[in-house]
Amino acid sequence: MSEPVLNEETWPQEAEAAISDIKKHVKTACISPILHSNNQRIYINLTTLENSDYCIEMSAAGFRVVGRKYDDTSLSSIENMNYETPYALLNNISQKYRESFGGELMNKLLDLARKAEG
Repeated sequence: MSEPVLNEETWPQEAEAAISDIKKHVKTACISPILHSNNQRIYINLTTLENSDYCIEMSAAGFRVVGRKYDDTSLSSIENMNYETPYALLNNISQKYRESFGGELMNKLLDLARKAEG
């Protein structure tokens, strides 16, 4: 069975799902209201826990930083690599993301251990 092709209507749904997955570990993330999506890509404005702003392109190739401020696509594709997941991208650009995500994972593991004990 082939992968479904994303289009202008489904990219926002995919972007919202990605945002939902990372929202606990970033300050803010939202679909760009200025940069319009098409059947190839969509843009997400993101602020890390360090208060660094980014514009992230989400496409079939993955996620990549395209700007160092909201609604900015001035960085060349050569400068920034694509990441398969938003987690991999954030792991590379945000130390506090790693700490937040790692802390949540540790808490979940501790909860599982407590449940297993009794």
